[in-house]
Order: sequence, then C-alpha cells, then structure tokens
Amino acid sequence: MNLEFNKNEDANKQLSYEVKNRLKKIYVGGGEKAAAKQKEKGKMLARERISYLIDKESNWLEIGAFAAEDMYKEVGGCPSAGVITGIGYVSGRQCMIIANDATVKAGAWFPMTAKKNLRAQEIAMENRLPVIYLVDSAGVFLPFQDEIFPDKEHFGRIFRNNAIMSSKGIVQISAIMGSCVAGGAYLPIMSDEAMIVEGTGSVFLAGSYLVKSAIGEDIDNETLGGASTHCEISGVTDYKHPNDAACLDSIKNIMSMIGAPQTAGFNRIKPNMPKLDENEIYGYLPMSRENPYDMRDIIYRLLDNSEFEEYKKLYGQSIICGLGRIDGWAVGIVANQRKVVKSKKGEMQFGGVIYSDSADKATRFIMNCNQKKIPLVFLQDVTGFMVGSRSEQGGIIKDGAKMVNVVANSVVPKFTIVIGNSYGAGNYAMCGKAYDPRLIYAWPSAKIAVMGGSQAAKVLLQIKEASLKAKGEEITKEKEDELLKEITDRYDSQTTPYYAASRLWVDGIIDPLDTRKVISMGIEAANQSPIQNSFNPGILQT
Repeated sequence: MNLEFNKNEDANKQLSYEVKNRLKKIYVGGGEKAAAKQKEKGKMLARERISYLIDKESNWLEIGAFAAEDMYKEVGGCPSAGVITGIGYVSGRQCMIIANDATVKAGAWFPMTAKKNLRAQEIAMENRLPVIYLVDSAGVFLPFQDEIFPDKEHFGRIFRNNAIMSSKGIVQISAIMGSCVAGGAYLPIMSDEAMIVEGTGSVFLAGSYLVKSAIGEDIDNETLGGASTHCEISGVTDYKHPNDAACLDSIKNIMSMIGAPQTAGFNRIKPNMPKLDENEIYGYLPMSRENPYDMRDIIYRLLDNSEFEEYKKLYGQSIICGLGRIDGWAVGIVANQRKVVKSKKGEMQFGGVIYSDSADKATRFIMNCNQKKIPLVFLQDVTGFMVGSRSEQGGIIKDGAKMVNVVANSVVPKFTIVIGNSYGAGNYAMCGKAYDPRLIYAWPSAKIAVMGGSQAAKVLLQIKEASLKAKGEEITKEKEDELLKEITDRYDSQTTPYYAASRLWVDGIIDPLDTRKVISMGIEAANQSPIQNSFNPGILQT
C-alpha cells in the first residue's frame, strides 16, 4: 500500500466532490419559489429547456457554470450569472446554447451575464458553431447599469456579434420564451429565425408601464408585443408556438436540415481509452501544490492507449512536449514537468519552472504543431520562469518571449487545462486566458495568481508595514503575525479555481476524469472552422 498515493487520492476526490456539491446548489438557480412561479405560467425552467432540446444521451459541456459565484451578495447573488451556456448536440449537430434563467432576478442582465454571453458568442464565432438563444429576460439589472451598458465589452457588443456572425454565415436561431425587453429585443430579431411562445413570450423596446409614462398610451404587454402581434401584425417574429415543447421541437426540426459544415481536417481515428487507469490521476496528483510529481503519470492517463510520442525528451526537461491522441483526435501536448530534473550539464532544475532550454524546446514544438495542423493541449502547473543572474545572463527573457510569441500567433486551436499552479508569466507562456485558448478549464486543485501565496503575502506585508511605520505606528511581532495571516488568507482566497471561474478567467472547474471529454468536444467544435490564416510568428529575438 502506498500511503502517500492514498492520501492524495482521498484529497483530490474530496475536491471533486466539493465541485459537484457546489454545482448542485448553482443548478437550483433562483430557488424553489422562483421556479414554482415559472411553472405556474406553464413554462419549462431553463435547464429543462436545454435538456429537452439536446439529443438524448449526448454530451453536454457547460461553460461558465460558476460565473458570478459569491458575487453581487448585496442584491442576493446571481447564480451562474443568470444565464446557462454550453456546447450540446441538437439533431446531431454541435451547437452553442444560451438560455436565460428567469428564476434569477427574472433573467436580468448583470455585468457578469454580459461577460458570459460574450464568451459563449466568442466560442461560437471561433468554431463556427450554430447558436441557439432561449430568451427569457427582463433586460438590464438597473442598479448595475453603469457596469453593463456603454463600454466595448458590455451589453451592446452582443448585438454587434449577432451581426458579425450573420455576415459570416454562422446560423443563429432564437426562441422568445418569456420577456424580451428594450435593447435585448434586438438579439432574437438579429438572428436568422425568431420564434415566440404564445401567452408567455413577449418582445418590445418598451413595456406597457414605460409606454404609459413616455407617451400616455394605455396598453397591456400582450397586445403591445405578444405572439399574435408579432406573428400576425408586425411580422417581427417568424414562428408562433403554443408552448415551450412545441417551440423546442421546431428548433430541432430546423437544425436537422442545416447543411454540413466545412471541416478543418484535424486528424482523428477510432478512439481508445487510456491503457493506464484514469482514476489513478487522483493518487499521482499531490495534495499540496508545492510537492513534486512526474507529469508523465498524468499524461499517460489522459492519452488513448497511454501512448505518447515525446519530443526532445532529454532536453529542456522542465517542459514535456509530445504527440498523442485524445478520444481519437491527434494532439500536441505541452505540459509543465513538476519533479526536479537534472540536465546533461549537471544543472538541477526545479519542477514547474520554465528555463531557457525548456522554453526553446516548447517554442519549436508549438511551431511544429502549426506546421502539421495538430491542435495543442497545454497542461499547466507552472510557477513561472527561472530568475537570478545565471538565468538573466543566459537570456531567459529572450527565450520566454519566443515562447509567448508562438503561443500568441499559433493558428491551430489551443486548449488549456489548469491542473495546479498557474502563476505570473508562466500563465501567459502556457496559454492562459489572454492567449485565446478555444476552451480553458481548471481542475479543483488549480491555483491562479501573479505569484504564490506565501511570496505575495510577504511582499504585501512589507508594503503594509512601511505604510504603518510612516504613520508612526510601532509594529510588534504579534501585530506582524496578525497582519501576515490576514494578508495571506485574503490573497489565498483570490487564487482558488472558484474565484477564477466566478470571473470567467476559466470556463469552468472539472473533475480530472472529464478532461478527455472537454478536449474532444473542443476539437470537434474547432474542426468545424477551417484555418484561414497562415502561421507567422513574426520577429523572434534570437
């Protein structure tokens, strides 16, 4: 019996269990009372609509489930940012589905709601996925209007994206299944087809109360913007349906007739499960983010048949590169090695640190994958680049810049899984959110920050002490310890995967055993978008 393995296994399974428990609470949305009100109107709940719409026993990949987690507490919170987004299959076709949750503040738009919608549209545009909008929203949440309305990445960007997608031939279908008010009214009407549910769906630029206030006209919402008005008089909507189920059936039928997409031609063969037991990942991944481990033990349990064609195995060993398959798809793996390694020159290199030789190797490997049209998978557990006079004199900045350059200019799709640490410039070089991964997910063990908690806390403590001394306050040892704990606790709370997922720095938190599904569905989506640009890394500092 391996005691350390068993301890790791218990700890990591507990972390995954916590994720599942938190998701159960999020899935309740605005709560049972709010759900009951929707049911009284004859409406399905948002998650019921998605479940009915997608093909039975097909995969569903939710995006941004933890968005807005622990945010907006002053107004009662906004579970999942009041909107459900994800990639699913409708009539056999992979789609992006965006569904307002009317149990959460009547589906009103918070700042994170807009950010989440924009992320879903971004994924759809990158991968040319058809988009299905299930609209049921009261419009902008007015107390936060200044954080959602006027800026480039705010509410209006969504309609701009509607127009851009339409111009690129990306199919958009909207179902108005509840309220659709003010500027939000443009979203369904800018789609290729708009349908509305009789009795519950309504769409107008101004509701009856605002109309009364603005021009003195007395009119009810149904007459103003209901199904009969827009399907029989204005012609704003294209289809009228008696209930949610009929509306969703119509979407399924339309989707069944859409022409097949062009493909990017990424290589895929018959999938195979890893030969080594995937469940052993829990035991090989240490409980502590400081402890070393061999990343190959993780890689072998993610790849088909546990087969890995490793590139430059004995050079630049702090990054592991190589080719393999995930669910049949050919992939290039770029992963941080977390154990201490020794170079041929006798240099000991810390695990999780990027050195000049490893940056050099990764740069060349990423260029090779672009040459071969092979999607890239980054497995992050990185504390940053090596520092000190030896590294600086060896040109670590130059070599790091080369790696960042090719990651930024890579034209093959990139997918990032944050396994452990994701610190500082290491986050950038290993394709963090700023470098446009098609999907980026975190394991429950992830830590995302500019630097590790203990180092950051000591720096912040020095700044705090200097400020207090400048005011004439004396810092005792007890006061110093109290300040350090306070700073450390606050900083550590901001490095958790939940903090990152709440702000959409990552698309979600997954059980390690769901990694293969995420990458496979991501490449399948990317394969619907042929590569248009040639790979050009620009000027490399040599």
